Amino acid sequence: MEKVLGDKKAICIFVIPAFLVFFLMVILPVLFSLCTSMLKWDGIAKPLFIGFENYKNLLINNTDGFVKSIGNSFVLALLGIFVQLPLAIIFGLLLAKGIKGERFYLTAYFIPVVISTTVIAQLWMMIYNPNYGVLNTTLRALGLESLTREWLGSVKTVLIAVFIPNIWQYIGYHMLLIYSAAKSIPHELYESAIIDGSSWINTTFRITLPLILPTIKVCIIFAVIGAVKIFDIVYILTKGGPVHASEVPGTFMYKAIFEKNLYGYGSAVAIIIVCLCLLLTVTIQKIIKTDEISF
Repeated sequence: MEKVLGDKKAICIFVIPAFLVFFLMVILPVLFSLCTSMLKWDGIAKPLFIGFENYKNLLINNTDGFVKSIGNSFVLALLGIFVQLPLAIIFGLLLAKGIKGERFYLTAYFIPVVISTTVIAQLWMMIYNPNYGVLNTTLRALGLESLTREWLGSVKTVLIAVFIPNIWQYIGYHMLLIYSAAKSIPHELYESAIIDGSSWINTTFRITLPLILPTIKVCIIFAVIGAVKIFDIVYILTKGGPVHASEVPGTFMYKAIFEKNLYGYGSAVAIIIVCLCLLLTVTIQKIIKTDEISF
């Protein structure tokens, strides 16, 4: 190890290009957004430095209802943790058990992950269509016409209607992580549990879940960050409507920059999104303690 670390020239050759790419693609845009967030600028006229006024308007004065968009993201994050992840864990553990058609189900569940979000949004727009959509058509066929509605046009249902496609798209991603973690557990542990007379459910809660907890924590972080920075599927389905009922920070930022030409205001939203992602990641790391596991 000392010999490898001692070859500083080789280390620099491999590390510096990667660092430069990371700096140019991640760090520099964040720093630029941070500087821009302290300006009043429409992208054309001379920018005016206003300090933290944009942040004050967003978080304290709540000028355009930005706080509500954060609340919507938190709702989506909670739904991701308590709906999406439990389903992913169940499916992942069932497949890890070695059911018939294991490879087929792994592929089938993962296909939505690689499909363009635009395509998925268009698909679900057709499903939710109040006139010819599959959902309302099925309800009418079952004699439940009273339950039909404009799913994306109702304040009461729009947030759930936006979340369901998100579940469908990414449940396979979380499931694959859980599946891989469960498959890495030595089979000898399960054999010992079976000899002791432990049931599959008991083994799952006492052996499998504790051992895959680090992976579950990663999935929780991904789900929360994904909810905070979600944009494309919400914008395509509802553009944040109706009446800002499905507004999220991403759509709020897009409208501020590209529709209102408020570059400083929109950049402040971007910085808040970055800070929220960092804060929530650190919080989850602190709450869920996991030790390094070696088999």
